Amino acid sequence: MAVQGKTREKTRINIREPKHYRVIMHNDDFTSMDFVVEILTDIFRKALPEAERLMLMVHESGRAAIGSYPYDIAVTKVNTATARAKSQGFPFRMTVEEI
Repeated sequence: MAVQGKTREKTRINIREPKHYRVIMHNDDFTSMDFVVEILTDIFRKALPEAERLMLMVHESGRAAIGSYPYDIAVTKVNTATARAKSQGFPFRMTVEEI
């Protein structure tokens, strides 16, 4: 009587980093610079000097990349910022682009 050995299977798990998406802030003639800096510090967790630099970049160039995040986080931050802008009467606009 022959005893058969057990066969072990190796399972290969491929873990991939989630795709990242760039959050783009667009300039308009009505949203205040102070409000933009507030959004950048409160929602996007930027330090004040970086928030001011990004705000000026948006003001001068018409748009600027604010950060790179997984899709769900990017959309949540954009929706939060847009809702705050709407509640304060600003036509503030942000978009999300795949990198």
